[in-house]
Amino acid sequence: MSIFEPYRRLLAPLQVVPSDSATTPSLEPRLRSVQCASPHGLHRMAYTEWGDPDNPRVLLCVHGLTRNGRDFDDLARALAARYRVVCPDVVGRGQSSWLPVKAGYQLPTYVADMVTLIARLDVETVHWVGTSMGGLIGMVLASLPDNPIRRLVLNDVGPVLPAESLLRIGQYVGQAPVFPSYEAAEAYVRAVSAPFGHLSDAQWRHLTEPSVKQVDGGWAMRYDPAIGDAFRDPQMADVDLWPIYEAIGCPTLVLRGADSDLLLPDTACQMAARGPRARVVEIPDVGHAPTLMDPAQITPIRDFLLEAC
Repeated sequence: MSIFEPYRRLLAPLQVVPSDSATTPSLEPRLRSVQCASPHGLHRMAYTEWGDPDNPRVLLCVHGLTRNGRDFDDLARALAARYRVVCPDVVGRGQSSWLPVKAGYQLPTYVADMVTLIARLDVETVHWVGTSMGGLIGMVLASLPDNPIRRLVLNDVGPVLPAESLLRIGQYVGQAPVFPSYEAAEAYVRAVSAPFGHLSDAQWRHLTEPSVKQVDGGWAMRYDPAIGDAFRDPQMADVDLWPIYEAIGCPTLVLRGADSDLLLPDTACQMAARGPRARVVEIPDVGHAPTLMDPAQITPIRDFLLEAC
């Protein structure tokens, strides 16, 4: 069964950006976790938290399929003076637990975990930045009645997911070997993440270090290989989530990598005209997906979110 199928059924009837005059908090993240429930038991979701822990204004930043919450360190530093920035490792990734029943790696599980996290944070509303899979989780949550999302940023993802792109993802997700050295692991991350665009050596290191771990015989990716199982269906078809997108009522910003094969130009154009009528910003010389490590990528997000402050 496709990871998107439960929501098809559900809806069938229906420079670092400088901080402003606010006091700048500590720019070191706090590492925490929350216990979540699924039909097959309990699991732990880790997250990093930046800024004033008593700030009622919360920004949730949710990463892509194989990534982790440390992808948002630069964005978090830029916004920690205004927000309590919370960056979870979606279950099966980063420092979070792996699910014992692999069929649980699907959107309903992820959405339920985020609702649990928001309850832990003890806030009624949040702003949301989601890259790829993190954007899909945000779209689903923002489409539900009485949802907590008040501003939504979708980073290189939309309501149409081309089968060709999903199959490309399936060619590498969960297929990584054990690497003989850290250098070999970083070379692999650079290769499979080439669409991220031109990054410095320090930026590639920052993306790699939280994504790998030492194991017997070398280094391995930190995510559960089973997260890639749903992307290797030879009968994969384009995924159409327009009913979900059109149910979103909050202001929405879409970032699109100009060379992206996941968020196609026509889809982005339609997103500006349908549903929440998103504001669309295209990032040049980047594919899937912008890393949000560059001031030119951080600035439109920061401006959009702070319009409401």
